[in-house]
Amino acid sequence: MILKNDFIGRAYNEVRPIYLQYDVFGNADASVLFIQGNTKVLASVTLQDGVPAFLKGQKQGWLAAEYAMLPCAPSKRIVRESSQQNKNSRSVEISRLIGRSLRSVVDIFAIPEKTVWVDCDVLSADGGTRVASITAASIALKIAQDRWLNNGKISRNILKEEIAAISVGVVNNQIYLDLDFALDSNASTDFNFVVTRSNKLIEIQGTAEKEPLSLEAFEELKKMALVGIAQVFNAIDNGAKIDEQNPKKLENNIVKNNLKENKIPLFSLANRLSNN
Repeated sequence: MILKNDFIGRAYNEVRPIYLQYDVFGNADASVLFIQGNTKVLASVTLQDGVPAFLKGQKQGWLAAEYAMLPCAPSKRIVRESSQQNKNSRSVEISRLIGRSLRSVVDIFAIPEKTVWVDCDVLSADGGTRVASITAASIALKIAQDRWLNNGKISRNILKEEIAAISVGVVNNQIYLDLDFALDSNASTDFNFVVTRSNKLIEIQGTAEKEPLSLEAFEELKKMALVGIAQVFNAIDNGAKIDEQNPKKLENNIVKNNLKENKIPLFSLANRLSNN
């Protein structure tokens, strides 16, 4: 059986329930409302003529991403970014992460003199907004690609591989997968992993904030992250969708994570390291 943890209401190695709703934006080439627990991200993709100045005349395209958090997405209202004199540095950093991650799997030579714009807006923030944005953007880009092929905007696939991202961390010497805000606020170590469907690594972001992390402990975090990535892709493939006629009703209720009863590891960091 799956061992639930009273602190988070799920197993240590279990991602939060994931739900999807498509074509939320009528004028985007593709859009996805991606819900992971209480974190909700709206990702949209559009294809436009033109490239940045440094790419003009080089017969290649570009992909750019923008990330923003709506004022009431966190528990306490924040100032709308458009009303600030300077760009929010966190939003700029996450925007670059999303764009960098997607460009690693996009054939920019398949869209000469065109730019793919990816917009990620956080509607509700409960931890993991950047990793949810990356996953949502990858889903939306795949849908958009198929539509561009059908209407002749592109002549071949531009997305070489799908990607997903997940957070993992250590709280009270216990490894947790998919950190919500409560876990993230108390984590001594937290990492974000961006990985392809074929388990190729794109990027790792992380830090040990309270004390150094051993390489052995990092290996355990990496294993846990790959467990989570597999669950995210499984959720996408099974496509738990919101009922568009009744948004409060979820068609598949909860996405099954395919955790086999006899293969649930005990991811206590102390236990795992003491057995090595």
